[in-house]
Formats: sequence, structure tokens, C-alpha cells
Amino acid sequence: MIRVRFPPSPTGYMHIGNVRTALFNYLYAKKYKGKFILRIEDTDKERSKEEYEDDILSGLKWLCLNWDEGPDIGGPFGPYRQSERLNIYKSYIDKLLDEDKAYYCFCSEEEIEKDRDEALKKGLMPKYSRRCRDLKEEEIKEKFDRGLKPVVRFKTPLKGEIKVKDNLRGELVFPLENLDDFVISRSDGIPTYNFAVVIDDALMKITDIIRGEDHLHGNTPRQILIYNALNFPLPNFIHLPMILGEDHTRLSKRHGSVSLKDYRNEGYLPEALVNYMALLGFSPKTKEKEFFTLEELIKNLSKSNTIFSASKLKWMNHKYIEMSDIEKLTDLIKEFIIGEYNLNDEWLRDVVRLLREHIFVLSDINNILNEIFNPIPLDDQKINYLKEQKRLLNEFVLSLDTLNEWSENEILNLIREVGKKLNIKGKNLYYPLRVAISHKDEGFEIYVYIYLIGKEETKKRIMEVINS
Repeated sequence: MIRVRFPPSPTGYMHIGNVRTALFNYLYAKKYKGKFILRIEDTDKERSKEEYEDDILSGLKWLCLNWDEGPDIGGPFGPYRQSERLNIYKSYIDKLLDEDKAYYCFCSEEEIEKDRDEALKKGLMPKYSRRCRDLKEEEIKEKFDRGLKPVVRFKTPLKGEIKVKDNLRGELVFPLENLDDFVISRSDGIPTYNFAVVIDDALMKITDIIRGEDHLHGNTPRQILIYNALNFPLPNFIHLPMILGEDHTRLSKRHGSVSLKDYRNEGYLPEALVNYMALLGFSPKTKEKEFFTLEELIKNLSKSNTIFSASKLKWMNHKYIEMSDIEKLTDLIKEFIIGEYNLNDEWLRDVVRLLREHIFVLSDINNILNEIFNPIPLDDQKINYLKEQKRLLNEFVLSLDTLNEWSENEILNLIREVGKKLNIKGKNLYYPLRVAISHKDEGFEIYVYIYLIGKEETKKRIMEVINS
């Protein structure tokens, strides 16, 4: 059975790049009727926080990327938090030490930094000098007796090569001479990422590892060395192309929001975010489609880096809003309203029904409500202009009382009738009404605006202008 995992670190709010990795693992599991496992990598004690873990779990649930095994629901290969697996890691560290596949390193940071500086001066790749690789047992005992706390390094073979078979990129070869003896356990006994992730993936029976391309050169060859040293079967690897900003640099805060939390708070729909993230790194044969099946997404995954466009995401979110059920959308929008407006549900449904073409994210409702209830004061230029339009304004106020039905269509017909009666049309008809009622030069349709603020408020605003 296919088993994939998403292993975030709770050291910050969930990044949009993490969302994409989680999504592809989830899609892959569903495609092959496999299992999607959530594992929390919380061995960084100083930076890991419960609020970040909560953000990860709630964010995945919001996106409907539900896991089959994880820290909150358990499973046959738990625990699913690395901080609860330290004894497991220690047993495998000891195994590598006993088999002379790892060794204690007592070198200080100063010594390591000095070695790196010397290598750079010689034009060599900076890496650990292997000073402690062949220490005698008595030397090791003497250093322990002095109270020194070593790290544990993996004993990388000095010759040969590591082959990485990537299902997206083919086979890649890494000469072992370019790899140093990397640390697998820190001096406090906490395993490093490259070691812990191999133990977890092997013991949790992970068959396929789908993650970002940034792991490919730095982590994957080292992890394969550990797999081989412990006689673990190798999983399949798929390294997703990197997400870049529109300036073709790595996505970061300078490109705008990068955390899932920000997008949720702004009012993006999970369906839109999932669809857009699925299309990142996707090379369809046709540019005309915007929505694709799971099989198409997997089959057409690109090897190239992909550009994250905030404007394209907002456009897609807008399309999902336009397609959403009115009742559901109204309920969602309620959660984003800031301020006390004392709105009833029927009126808010009308706002959503009539104005959702102006809503790109759910928080846009606040701009709409502010425009309706808090029009900016008229400046002297507009006041003087409207004084010249009193004939039209007076006629419209009087005609409002002739309406038998209060609806946007009836209001539009009334405006046209007033224009016909006064022989006024086009901008000369609609613009004075817009300015007098909304105080703005442009905005959504004035007959919709009038319908939403109601007859009495419309008359009040026009009379204030007439009497000014």
C-alpha cells in the first residue's frame, strides 16, 4: 500500500509552500488509495510552539486535507511527534556506533570553523576535516571522563557515489567525496533532521517521499546513506519544483502573505487555494482549462520552478466566490464583518447576491459596508455641481413614493422613467444620482446602491444635498 507523509515543524505558522507539499502528498495518497500520514517534527525545543502545531492541524482541516494517521488520532506506527520518539532514535544511533558506521566527534565550533576557513582559502569545498573519525577507544574514554559532550557523526564512505532515483527527474548521481561526515545526533542527544526523518519514514513504512526540490541536493543523498547503513528499503522520491515569487526569487514575505493563516484571515476560500496550489508546477497541454482532474495534475507535474502569483490566486478565489451558493457564502461572510451594523440575514443575502462580483476575498465585505453606511463627505466642488442638478434630484425624490415594489429592477426602471420625463439620459442621468447618494464618482450600480440603503435613507441623502 502507498504511504506518504507530511512532516511539518511547528516553528512558525504554516507556510504556503508547506500547503503545496501537503496537498500533493494528499492527492498522491488518494490517487493510489493509500494512506496520508501527518507527523510533527518538533525536536527544535526552543522554536517549537503549541500554537504553531495548532495552526498546522487547523489549517489542514480547513483545506480538507484530512490525514489517516497522526498525533491527534494515532495509528499503528506512532508516536507521531518526534519529541516522543527520542528513545527510538537513540537505539539506532547506538546501532550505528556499534557497527562502526558512526563516531563521536569532540571538535569545538572554533575548530570546525577554522577548518572550513582553511578549506576555503585553498579553494576547496568547506567540510568537516574528519579529525575525530579514527579516535582510539582510550582517547574517546578520556574525553568523556573530562566531561566533554560530543556530537555523533555519520561515517560517510570516502569513495563511490550515491544514486538518487527521482520519479520526476530521473536518476541523479552524487560523488561521495563531496559529502562530509555529517552530524546525526547533537551533543544534547537530540537527533538531527536527516537522521530522525529516515528513522521515522522507515519505521512508519513510508513508500513515497514527496517534498520540495530544496531537499534534493543537501538532504536526500545523506538520507540514502543512512537508509543503506541501517538496511532499510529505499522509498520512492519525488522532488517538487520550487515556488518562486513573481520576481523569480524564492517566495518570502516581501512578496506579500506567505502563511496560510494570513490567507484564511483575509477571506480566501479553501477550495480556491487548493485548486491554485495544485496548479503550481503543473504544465497542462492546454492553456484554456483552469480546473483539472487529479490524474491530470499528477501526470503533468513540471520539473521547472513555478511562479506564485498573488493576483492569479485572488482571481481564482473570485471565481469560486461567484460560483458559491448564496446561503453558504452569506454565512461565511458574516465571520469577516468588522464593526456593529445590526444587519439582518435577508439584507446581507441581498448584498451577497447583488455585489459578489465586487468580492474577491471575503473581507472585501467591509469595503462594501463602509461604502454603503459611511459615505465620505462631499467636497465643495461636488456640492456646487449638485446644486445645478436640483431639478433631477427633486423629481427623483418625488418619484420614489410612486414605487409599489422595492426591488433593484423597479428602481432601475424608475430612474429611466425620470430621465425620459426630463429628457436626460446616460451619464447626465446616472452620475448626479450617484454623487448625491453615494458621494462617489464611481462604484457599483447606483440602482443597487439605492435598493440596499432603502427608500428613506435615499431621500434623506438627496434632501441633504438639495438643502445644502
